[in-house]
Amino acid sequence: MYDLMIETRFSSAHQLRGYKGKCEVLHGHNWKVQVFVTAEKLNEIDIAIDFHDLKAYTNEVVNQLDHCFLNDVFPFTEINPSSENIAKWIFDSLKKKVDDDNVQLSAVTVWESETASATYYEDL
Repeated sequence: MYDLMIETRFSSAHQLRGYKGKCEVLHGHNWKVQVFVTAEKLNEIDIAIDFHDLKAYTNEVVNQLDHCFLNDVFPFTEINPSSENIAKWIFDSLKKKVDDDNVQLSAVTVWESETASATYYEDL
C-alpha cells in the first residue's frame, strides 16, 4: 500500500453557534488542510496519482471556503463550521473527485492553528 499526502491552505472567518467562550464571537483562521490518499499499486508510469491532479481537486473544494464567512456557506448555515465539520465536508466533497479503482481518499485533516486540528476518515 502507498499513502500520499498533499497540503493546501485557505483563510476564512466563522463563529460557533451555541458555544460559550471566545469562539462564539466572529473570528478568523488561516486554515491548513492535509489530504491523504491510499493506493494499492502504482500505475503504468509508477505513480499512484499525480500530485498536481490531487492538488487541483483539493483546491476546487477548498476555494469554496476561501475568504468567506463560513456560517454563510452551505452546509454551515445549518451545522456549526467547526474544524470537525469542515474536515468531514472537505472529505465528502473530495471523495467524489479522487476515488477510483486504485486510489481512495483516506483522511482529511484541518488545522485551525499550529497546535489544533481535526481529522475525518472512513474505514476503508
